[in-house]
Amino acid sequence: MIRECSLEEISDGRTYRESDMVKADAAGCDGCFKCCTGMGNSIILDPYDIWLLKNFSEGTKLTFEQLLATGNVELNIVDGLILPNLSMKGQDRCAYLDADGRCRIHDVRPGICRLFPLGRVYDEKGDFSYFLQTGECAKKNLAKIKVKKWTCLRCPEKNREFVTAWHALIRTAGQKMVEHKQSGRGEKLQELAMYILNEFYVADLPEAAYDDAGIAAIYESLCNKIENARESFTHF
Repeated sequence: MIRECSLEEISDGRTYRESDMVKADAAGCDGCFKCCTGMGNSIILDPYDIWLLKNFSEGTKLTFEQLLATGNVELNIVDGLILPNLSMKGQDRCAYLDADGRCRIHDVRPGICRLFPLGRVYDEKGDFSYFLQTGECAKKNLAKIKVKKWTCLRCPEKNREFVTAWHALIRTAGQKMVEHKQSGRGEKLQELAMYILNEFYVADLPEAAYDDAGIAAIYESLCNKIENARESFTHF
């Protein structure tokens, strides 16, 4: 989800890259889980997040329909598109928290969760940097840590390639949704929304292990899907 506001309003005014130091280290959170509560439907999941949750969150492989049936993930409309998000399960707290408020899927947690209290900001070319969301983390006196160590992303170069491509695709899809709405082409709105949902979330990706080789292969598969989707957009 894209926030339409200035960087100065929500951050320390700086941007960071993977090798930069940033005051984001909450040192294990010390039992706090405030950032996992009250998020509504704002924790939107990308296709890589869904791959992780389908394959590694419940101890057995799930289809997308089975993942939705757990109640841990739900669908909502975002800028005309049908996208999945983490469910708060009506308790105003993430469905993946255990009774003690600890994350049950911490090793495969979604990208937005992995970044917090960092966020991404995109330039006019579609490339992104990180920014620190000030006042969002309940813990005071956060320690300095390298961005790449805090996010602990596997295959960071492949991740950057995928995130950049996915962001561009979703922006293009959103623009097409606006065009179709303005021209009264309601059938195209539904076709495009269902295409994104089925192609990137419902359809299974190739079998892959949760290791660097497997993750790199998944990122490559997703980037190929995105490239194919760009060509398919000419039909919407």
